Amino acid sequence: MVTNQTDSGSLLERLSNTPAEKRRGRLKIFVGYAEGVGKTCAMLSAAHEEQRDGIDVVAGYIESHVRPETTALLEGLELLPPLELIHKGAIITEFDLDRAIHRTPDLILLDDLAHTNAAGGRHKKRYQDVEELLRAGIHVYTTINIQHIESLNDIIASIAGTSVQERIPDSVFESADQVELVDIEPDDLIDRLHKGKIYPEDQAQREHAHLYIKEKLIALREIALRYTADQLNRIAVKISKQEKNSEYYTKDHILVCLSSATSNKKVIRTAARMADAFHGGFTALFVETSETKELTQKSRTELQGNLRLAEQLGAQIATVYGEDIPGQIAEYAKTSRVSKIVLGRSRTNKKRWFAKTNFVDKLTASAPDIDIYIIPDNQPSFYKRFPQYSKPPQLSLADTTKTIGILVGCTLIGLWFHSLGFREANIITVYILGVLFNAMVTRGRLYSAATSVFSVLVFNYFFTEPYFSLQAYDSGYPVTFLVMLSASFITSTLTMRVKEQAQQSAQKAYRTEVLLETSRKLQQAKDTSAIINETAQQMVKLLDRTIIFYAVQQEILSEPLIFVKEESAVDPQAYTDEKERAVAEWVLKNNKRAGATTDTFSTANCLYHAVRAGDRVFAVAAIVMDNEEPLEVFEKSLMIAMLGECALALEKERLNEKQKEISMQVQQEQLRANLLRAISHDLRTPLTTISGNAGILIGNSKVLSEEQKKGLYTDIYDDSMWLINLVENLLSITRIDNGNINLNLQAELLEEVFAEALLHINRNSKEHRIKTVLDDELLMAKMDSQLIIQVLINLVDNAIKYTQYGSHITVSARRENHMVLVEVSDDGPGISEEAKTKLFDMFYTADNIRGDGRRGLGLGLSLCKSIVNALGGTIEVKDNVPRGTVFCFTLQAVEVNVHE
Repeated sequence: MVTNQTDSGSLLERLSNTPAEKRRGRLKIFVGYAEGVGKTCAMLSAAHEEQRDGIDVVAGYIESHVRPETTALLEGLELLPPLELIHKGAIITEFDLDRAIHRTPDLILLDDLAHTNAAGGRHKKRYQDVEELLRAGIHVYTTINIQHIESLNDIIASIAGTSVQERIPDSVFESADQVELVDIEPDDLIDRLHKGKIYPEDQAQREHAHLYIKEKLIALREIALRYTADQLNRIAVKISKQEKNSEYYTKDHILVCLSSATSNKKVIRTAARMADAFHGGFTALFVETSETKELTQKSRTELQGNLRLAEQLGAQIATVYGEDIPGQIAEYAKTSRVSKIVLGRSRTNKKRWFAKTNFVDKLTASAPDIDIYIIPDNQPSFYKRFPQYSKPPQLSLADTTKTIGILVGCTLIGLWFHSLGFREANIITVYILGVLFNAMVTRGRLYSAATSVFSVLVFNYFFTEPYFSLQAYDSGYPVTFLVMLSASFITSTLTMRVKEQAQQSAQKAYRTEVLLETSRKLQQAKDTSAIINETAQQMVKLLDRTIIFYAVQQEILSEPLIFVKEESAVDPQAYTDEKERAVAEWVLKNNKRAGATTDTFSTANCLYHAVRAGDRVFAVAAIVMDNEEPLEVFEKSLMIAMLGECALALEKERLNEKQKEISMQVQQEQLRANLLRAISHDLRTPLTTISGNAGILIGNSKVLSEEQKKGLYTDIYDDSMWLINLVENLLSITRIDNGNINLNLQAELLEEVFAEALLHINRNSKEHRIKTVLDDELLMAKMDSQLIIQVLINLVDNAIKYTQYGSHITVSARRENHMVLVEVSDDGPGISEEAKTKLFDMFYTADNIRGDGRRGLGLGLSLCKSIVNALGGTIEVKDNVPRGTVFCFTLQAVEVNVHE
């Protein structure tokens, strides 16, 4: 298969069909100290052993180098067809990651872990392909030489005399589950070179002959043995941590200072090795100043490279903002409990040695309890007094007009002072004041410097003898001019510095305000969409770029939400096509950033970040980078912090939803338990009574008298009605809870509703005195009559059940404003205050000893409350004076039209 490197669409289409991660594979690295020690052969031999044990093995990409031993070991192994790319008219082959993932073997073999992929592939480096294979659950065997490990690059370059360009981060090597050192004696390796077993061609042997010197090979072998032993120790510590299930406490905390110097990479690697040796934390700190934005493009690129290197070596990136660089470093080190600071020192420059000495001395004085390690640099660092500007000063018509106007104004004031006989010192003060004012109202140092120079010249021209000439007769005038020029320069410089610091403080305050505002708004957001909306709006405000959010619903990306920055001229739809969405899908599946300014899908138009909490991805955020400058270090840190807060808010929302589901399940389980209790206990008594009485009637119908039969029939009828009422209450409760109840609201006479309800109450009502009281016989209310009748029946039956024989029960109604108040009162023993708070809860039953052995399910009053609330009324219970209980509820009153 031949693929053009510019045809990224087909690659992205294949990506969309990539299966999701199920389990993580294991990584085994075969390490050598030089080319030709036999890493590939050792890997292939191990693969054959795995294959004999029934493991599905595939050779993904093997560099045979036309060596007979390697070619022979490839026999019997399935070879994965390579991916062919067209580059400058030539066909080159690369490892086909998509084919490997779709093939899904148990084990895949990949040679040369540090290899750089050709343009057109998904990832820039092969170790990134390996990481994706591991996330897909595929085990990987791979090879590497020790000189390709990032932190060892400087040391090995000093031994070998050359530096390799293809390197891997230490974290990749340290993440290996197994490491096997492939060793051979240096003499045997040199002998293999001379016999043509490493480089068959004579020219290649001559080109690499300088590396195969015994002293160099011994040194490289020693480094490989030591580093491999360290890795084995790390693996043992990791296993020990997992078994003990405890955090690994580290006392040392290494801080490295980032700069834009090329040699800063050496400082970072040294700090990484120290952090690894001391088993300590590792932080890379960048101090952003006003001069950061004035760096050349080359310096910016170098700074981004150093930042990425620190990330690859496992550093936690931190950014602070301020002009006092040593003070900022010391303050951060104290706050973060740093134990060791590693920074680079440029070669001594006689013109700047005082400033450099001050930098180190001030840092030492500010952090006396912290060890400071100075790594010699061969090039000047970023922290220099006068940086090279990225572009020459820009002239502005407005600023030029302001400068000329200020000079003219100062000259006119000076001429006025001169006519009044003021001394020259007063006129000089006017020009110095003009320089100060010019620095405040113009941008850039060019106009301040120009104003300082022209102020001296204009003063000389108009106010020194001979007048209207640039000559000066007085011998003291040159000193005056020099003092005036110096004062003007100092004044303008201090004013510009104060102005820049004010701008920096305002920018820092604005960014901090945005971050705090984000935290406040996320706390107030009510649901997932609100959280995403607030986060996106804050990101637009912070970065001034168009933001696109893909929410994750059931492990699938939803439709993109586009948040366009103000006055944006770009079409945001161009950044949500299938190619861009495929990158977002990859970020979701792999929980990694990708897109523009990264090594994965670097041709994309957006930078994609996963909004994640742990291993769970809640959304994918895309920052439009097309035709935009890369994110600044400080902006990037704030953006990551903002996305972290968004992930926490989404996680909290997910937990709240889960808590609601659990609460609902608990309620359902409680309802189920109560129903089972009712069926197993409360319903058993009436059912047993019915079946027992029926059995007596069937078996002894001739023996029983008519009076006895009538008594049995009555008991059967009472128990059946009790069951019918119970079932009706259950059905009504179910309909109301499910929202299936249909309200038939009409104006009804309370007198008719009361009469109908009293016809269906408990037969034991004859043993109580029940009466109705209506202030107005034509009193009407808006209601569903069938439901209100059920409410009255439940309330009256409740009064009959819980009062003594012969009690007085009153059903009354009266109008209060626009509502009708209905009351059911009794003169029974009353209800305790504790019971009043629970009466309307479902399945609550008050303590009551009943003669028939039955007790209710506690549904009647709960049903009454649900019905009354559905009709727009309220229900409550209170004490009756002097004794007893009153249940009262309200209904909407209806006016009676007497003319009808």
